[in-house]
Amino acid sequence: MMRTRSVLFDLGMGVIASLGGMAVRLTVTKALAALALLLLGGSVAVEAQQKVYRIGVLSGGSQPSPTAPSSLREGLRELGWVEGKNILLEGRFAEGRQERLPELAAELVHLKVDVIVTFGTTAAVAAKRATSTIPIVLGVIGDPVRVGLVASMARPGGNITGNSLIAPELGVKRLELLKEMIPSVRRIAVPYDPANPAAAAFRNEQDAAAHSLGLELHHVEVRHPDDLEAAFRAVTLARADALLVFSDPMLFSARDRMMQLALKHRLPSMSEGKEFTEAGGLTSYSPSLPAVARRAAVFIDKILRGTRPGDLPIEQPTKFSW
Repeated sequence: MMRTRSVLFDLGMGVIASLGGMAVRLTVTKALAALALLLLGGSVAVEAQQKVYRIGVLSGGSQPSPTAPSSLREGLRELGWVEGKNILLEGRFAEGRQERLPELAAELVHLKVDVIVTFGTTAAVAAKRATSTIPIVLGVIGDPVRVGLVASMARPGGNITGNSLIAPELGVKRLELLKEMIPSVRRIAVPYDPANPAAAAFRNEQDAAAHSLGLELHHVEVRHPDDLEAAFRAVTLARADALLVFSDPMLFSARDRMMQLALKHRLPSMSEGKEFTEAGGLTSYSPSLPAVARRAAVFIDKILRGTRPGDLPIEQPTKFSW
């Protein structure tokens, strides 16, 4: 940049030296004005090129997550956003303690990040309560309309957009598949975190589906990973035949321990996400969580390039896998 300014200055002086009389004064004025504009324009261009955006990552899970945040980074990199070059990621992870999310969301707002991407319904609710101006991208969530985050899927409005896992419908499908795989199943244990706003909506739809399939669901509260031992003792006393696990950041962060306990108590499990199966569960049925997280990068890219989040429809997955 300094060399550019020097060259421009030399050119300006050359123009000045080559002219005389009044023409010199007029030309000098024009030359210096043009020179100032060139130097100012060059400086602005360099500043624009050096702009570094700050992206807040808010999750109720743990760090590092083997799926969502790492997939987000990959998606951003593919779109030209490189961490340390033109973006900085500010991560805030509740480590399974959902009550910390409002405080963590407030920290990101205080940092004046350019975008907040959330993973989990509780994180999204905390972010919405913390700011109505900073764009929020839903990285992984169930039904944002049902929990009051957006007005509609097609026209979310406000400062929120992103992905939906349409989890209630998937929960019904998982019950059907579990019954097909284990025809003798009658009572199914469903661990859930009551602090998750999506839990009540999922519970109502699953109870209705279970009744139509001749199944009984036994819901067990798990507010913290430390509650898992007691929860599985309650499941054993209830004589459950299987386990159904839906998406929840706290349960996801404790999936290794949960699947160990399921094996110990001889409970076959149906879950959301292959990560539970890799931890020892029987099977899963869901969209690819890493693929959904990568799609969040597309929303971030559009927002950083000037699109208003409320104008971007919420996207739903179309492909599901075992």
